[in-house]
Amino acid sequence: MVTIPRLVVAAPSSGSGKTTLATGLMAALRARGLRVSPHKVGPDYIDPGYHALATGRPGRNLDPWLQGEERVVPLFLHGAAGCEVAVVEGVMGLFDGRGDTDFASTAHVARLLDAPVVLVVDAARQSRSVAAVVHGFATFDPRVRVGGVVLNRVGSDRHAELCRSALAGVGVPVLGAVRRDDAVFTPSRHLGLVPAAERRDEAVDAVERLAALIARSCDLDALMRLARSAAPLDASAWDPVSAATGDDGARQGRTMVAGGRASGPSGRVGDLARARPVVAVAGGAAFTFGYAEHVELLRAAGADAVTFDPLRDERLPPGTAALVIGGGFPEVYAAELAANTPLRTQVAAFDGPIVAECAGLLYLCDELDGRRMCGRVPGRASMTSRLTLGYREAVALARTPLTRPGERLRGHEFHRTTVEYAAGPLFRHEGGADGYGDPGVTASYLHLHWAGTPWTAQRLVSSSRSPSVLR
Repeated sequence: MVTIPRLVVAAPSSGSGKTTLATGLMAALRARGLRVSPHKVGPDYIDPGYHALATGRPGRNLDPWLQGEERVVPLFLHGAAGCEVAVVEGVMGLFDGRGDTDFASTAHVARLLDAPVVLVVDAARQSRSVAAVVHGFATFDPRVRVGGVVLNRVGSDRHAELCRSALAGVGVPVLGAVRRDDAVFTPSRHLGLVPAAERRDEAVDAVERLAALIARSCDLDALMRLARSAAPLDASAWDPVSAATGDDGARQGRTMVAGGRASGPSGRVGDLARARPVVAVAGGAAFTFGYAEHVELLRAAGADAVTFDPLRDERLPPGTAALVIGGGFPEVYAAELAANTPLRTQVAAFDGPIVAECAGLLYLCDELDGRRMCGRVPGRASMTSRLTLGYREAVALARTPLTRPGERLRGHEFHRTTVEYAAGPLFRHEGGADGYGDPGVTASYLHLHWAGTPWTAQRLVSSSRSPSVLR
């Protein structure tokens, strides 16, 4: 049984102020000297970047669809190890899940964590009506405990008092009232907030302002008392070594890696490699999307994960044996990426395995908005006005570094671009067909969470070798 004080920050809808409260609360509690574990419900990459600034720890996602219900609590415990309190920011409205269900919703995760919920209500342009909203959310699902309310965008002391008076009969305590404050504004663009990694100094300042705002607007002592009311969790923490080398992978019949050696389903053991292979992971301002567990799984599978920046670095890290190019905003930096001809040329000639998701797919295409990219994926990418967003259950159609024909994978799409492929597809799913795959490349719009498919890291590492282009 593991006891970790914890809160889930939820709201009736998107845009109510979840990120403001969650990030500010994390930073305010850290300023009190507490070790705070940051978490985000759902697949979002951007909010965890601000959570990391607020806490000094990696922001981690909790997603029953991508990771599996059975892994949510273990992954939470993994991230919260050594912490004194955990704050979990929700997604969308409290009960909004996949399709017309609450699967993978904030409420779903709150139930799995047995955690009290703090409901953030945008009180602008209403007063007594907030009581009806809170009453509805507090009683809609008796399995979800709404333990407190924070009123956001309160216009005045009088406005706050009217809301508090209306809520007095609902039975849910008001734990804070946050006034409008333009000084904590965070800029947005076509996929939401601008990532913290792209505006480091401004983001640090914004988080500090959020901490001060929440500290003066909310009852931090009451919030901590609510967090401490969470019951102990009867589970063990997720372990990347066990995940990369254990039952999940064995059930898939993959080669298992342990202690630098590999054993197949037959039990025969052989040398994995003379040295740990280097897996180069794209980073920098253009490729900010990534889950912390991916690097942990790569290292657990026997690799050294090294970050490179396609905007600045003209060569891949020495000894690179595999590439991982995740999500981000290459469309914003297309000119700069195109101008880095030495690196594009090296990626084009790279003969080790490559795994690319969304932004990585665009970078591997022949062109992006008319600018030359790496040319490893036969296709042209371009920006559109249409947002593609949603969970996917995809069936693989080709053998690639990560996939085998007929396998089903759960992923997520989130982009405003399109690709005209000259070959493919790699996946079919309810949204159509997508991606490109060959024995050396796995590339698509599909974002995966490798904790939900732990054999993926091992597959990539097992297929790695020192490519001739780097010898």
